[in-house]
Amino acid sequence: MTRSTRIDFIYLSEPDMVRAGVTDMPACVDTMEEMFKLLYHGDFRMAGENNNSHGSLVMFPEDSPHPTMPKPTPDRRFMAMPGYLGGTFGTAGVKWYGSNIANRERGLPRSILMFILTDTETGAPLALMSANLLSAYRTGAIPGVGARYLARKDSRVAGILGPGVMGKTSLSAFVTACPELDTVKVKGRGQKNIDLYIEWARRTYPQLKEIHAVTTEEEVVRDSDVVAYCSSGATGDPSTYPIVKREWISPGTFFAMPALGNFDDGVAGPDVRKVLDNTGLYEAWMTEISPPAHASNPLVGLKFMDLVAEGKLDKSELEDLGKIVAGEAPGRTSDEEIIMMSVGGMPVEDIAWATVVYRNAIDKGIGVSLNLWDKPIMS
Repeated sequence: MTRSTRIDFIYLSEPDMVRAGVTDMPACVDTMEEMFKLLYHGDFRMAGENNNSHGSLVMFPEDSPHPTMPKPTPDRRFMAMPGYLGGTFGTAGVKWYGSNIANRERGLPRSILMFILTDTETGAPLALMSANLLSAYRTGAIPGVGARYLARKDSRVAGILGPGVMGKTSLSAFVTACPELDTVKVKGRGQKNIDLYIEWARRTYPQLKEIHAVTTEEEVVRDSDVVAYCSSGATGDPSTYPIVKREWISPGTFFAMPALGNFDDGVAGPDVRKVLDNTGLYEAWMTEISPPAHASNPLVGLKFMDLVAEGKLDKSELEDLGKIVAGEAPGRTSDEEIIMMSVGGMPVEDIAWATVVYRNAIDKGIGVSLNLWDKPIMS
């Protein structure tokens, strides 16, 4: 039987991605919830020896004899994030991640991302897509999945540190998971970004009764029901990372921490539940990063792991979100529980949401069809 060797795939620009539903946060939270169940049951693969690696990062030296080689300035990186996800997804893919904080001076996002989705049988491309919104929404959706299982159902007040893209998508996910939210506190570095954030929140979520700026991390945390730390900055010195102090926290608060974060000894204590979005991800990081890991990677989950390595925390005290979502471990057990969840970011999240958006695009005839070949010159 003769089979066609022709390979076509679609290109999805950022406007195409929007038309195909990439900004549909409720659907994204549902998709991430399904992904976590597959994660817990092992129906996935990522890079690294334990199949849980965040990705492969190109590092640059502090001093180079080559004048055109990039310098290791904050957020200066190139990274490939590959993976495979089973279940109803059944696809593989890789996100290419280029980042430079100086992009903002050019009017560009800090990170410029592309994603390629591939067929798992042949390895042929299915889609090449703009991935900034893909990545932003899947990242924000993880706090939403966490809040669905770990926040109080009557949560009303959200505290957001960082009025950027991640601060927006995290709030969108909180609103999805906690429909009674009516108050938002936001802290940022500049008044312009704070004003833009408040304007966006009022326009996007008119049901919110009060949205106002605060000036300290303490104000972000105090009297909040759900909190997200979403600010960016330089790594290397954890004492400069945004901090959470135990004395600021009200009973019942849920923290989602997808960016730089630190906490005091009180938060390290046993009365704060500590949840990882994927335990294997942090185990992979601990083999890839010279200790203490939190100095190189500012996620609170790496501080959890450092405390384990130092014998100050028992590893059994670290819980896995996938296990909770799969129903194999309890979610919130009381209105008084304080829970902090680290959000690390995984290629399988991109694959899950990219697959949904790709299928939407095919169903709606969105995107530009591109031809790889009719017949390969070499085979």
